[in-house]
Amino acid sequence: MSLKHERHPALSWRWAPTLIVSALLGACATPGTIPERDLPPPPPQLTTLPTRVAATREGPLAPVPGVQEVVRPPVAASAPPAASAGVKSDVITTGTGFEVGSLPAPNVSATPLPAEPETGADAVGQPVDDVGQSTPVDPAEVRKDLWQRVREGYGIADLDGPLAQLVAEHERWYAKRPDYVERMTTRGGRYLFHIVQEVERRGMPTELALLPFIESAFNPQAMSTAKASGMWQFIPSTGRHYDLTQNVFRDDRRDVLASTRAALDYLGRLNAEFNDWQLSLAAYNWGEGNVRRAIARNRKAGKPTDYASLRMPAETRHYVPKLLAVRNIVMRPEVHGLTLPPLENHPYFLSVPVRRDIDVALAARMADMSVDDFKALNPSMNKPVILAAGTPQILLPYDNAEVFKRNLDDHVGPLASWTAWVVPATMKPADAAKRVGLSESTLREVNRIPPRMLVKAGSTLLVPRHAQREADVPEHLADHAHMALAPDRPLRKVSVQARKGDTLSTLAQRHRVSAAQLAQWNRISEKTRLSAGQKLVIWQAAPASVSKQRAKSAPAQRKKAVTQRSPSSRVANARP
Repeated sequence: MSLKHERHPALSWRWAPTLIVSALLGACATPGTIPERDLPPPPPQLTTLPTRVAATREGPLAPVPGVQEVVRPPVAASAPPAASAGVKSDVITTGTGFEVGSLPAPNVSATPLPAEPETGADAVGQPVDDVGQSTPVDPAEVRKDLWQRVREGYGIADLDGPLAQLVAEHERWYAKRPDYVERMTTRGGRYLFHIVQEVERRGMPTELALLPFIESAFNPQAMSTAKASGMWQFIPSTGRHYDLTQNVFRDDRRDVLASTRAALDYLGRLNAEFNDWQLSLAAYNWGEGNVRRAIARNRKAGKPTDYASLRMPAETRHYVPKLLAVRNIVMRPEVHGLTLPPLENHPYFLSVPVRRDIDVALAARMADMSVDDFKALNPSMNKPVILAAGTPQILLPYDNAEVFKRNLDDHVGPLASWTAWVVPATMKPADAAKRVGLSESTLREVNRIPPRMLVKAGSTLLVPRHAQREADVPEHLADHAHMALAPDRPLRKVSVQARKGDTLSTLAQRHRVSAAQLAQWNRISEKTRLSAGQKLVIWQAAPASVSKQRAKSAPAQRKKAVTQRSPSSRVANARP
């Protein structure tokens, strides 16, 4: 099931007069200066490099698959190439007629001709129920407590013996932390109605709707040490297998609708194989291959093959008991001295189809929400702009959806301050910043480019929109954009181990790199918790002696190669 939105880039008839005037006056346009825009702050998420690098050549020196690097001579900053009116420099076309990188040379631009002001009309569609179902029309159903609806759908068997003691142990753990339970259940209240709807539609037990409580405490921004992300905690490979896009612009493992669909698809497939929800949950946590092998070992030894009888890691051994503990607390919270927040039996949010690129900050303002609250429902964005070609819809609280549509229809002005630019050749961030008319520090910050790194050819950078290029980013780039970095001097790969009590920051400080660098090299979040003995990769500059030795040995190696040619080749080279 692909979550994509078909784009219709046909121009409106209202623009026809402007285009005719532009064509007639293009030759006499005079150079001018485009005013610098106020740039929105970058998002908190770290832009990670997708796993598009061949396994045989990993690290920052690996090539970008499918992209032939174009090597061009550097352009002196003091003498930028001249650009006549109507002529664009550094135009990179990535699709039929869409100019992703049509930015003029620094400080040289054409004066924009008068044009009809941009508006938000038709930028989004009408808000709809996220699962295509209407809200319950029976007033009694609407007033019904959503927790009671969850209780009525339980269907996973209890555990006996020692595992029942583990259930009780986790119940006591939660009972001693009422503040934690309150935060977790309040946060989960945003998403629970949608998940319950999906679980019931598939005929699954409603305990599965509680699974994000133990996976991520219903935090869609959660990132584990194993690089699992989102409230359903998909690792990158499994996420890709279930069509969860992970690129420069977004990570669908954090998307509320996409990740829920993928998780329930995965759980449904597991249960079709094991025909036992306890074993299926163990496979979700441990991997189906490991569960298959554990079952085969027991079967070969003549032992039972149920969940309680298999040999498994401690985390998986506690996984089902922990879920059943949460189930029991939801069933009778008062027994454990806890109180659940009231949740009504209707959607918390609606889906609003997106038809135009729009800044996250503007979307939040149009919805009368804070940016943090907006991101809580739309956590998949890695950048401060929503790309309509890659984001089929945004989610908004029930009461804010109509406000958003009405405010956006009345909005006059640009919708997006940012767009995508495909880097034509490997270059320094400072050179890229000059080409797009942006400061180096801002370019590094918004694209999360660490120090002492080059941006490789074919990488996609987020850059300010230009007055002569207001087209939205196309679907193929929104879905497949990536960024690859290379060191600006020889580096060597070093494996380091975290000590007890280490954080990413302290480990980075000890090895004289930034926490952002360390996180990006290992494709983890800067907030990831480290365990003692955990191995991470650091790229360090090669010692000066090694670099000099390489430089000295290069001519000698070339000379040796010449002297080792065959006699026939030497004779051939001697012929006039």
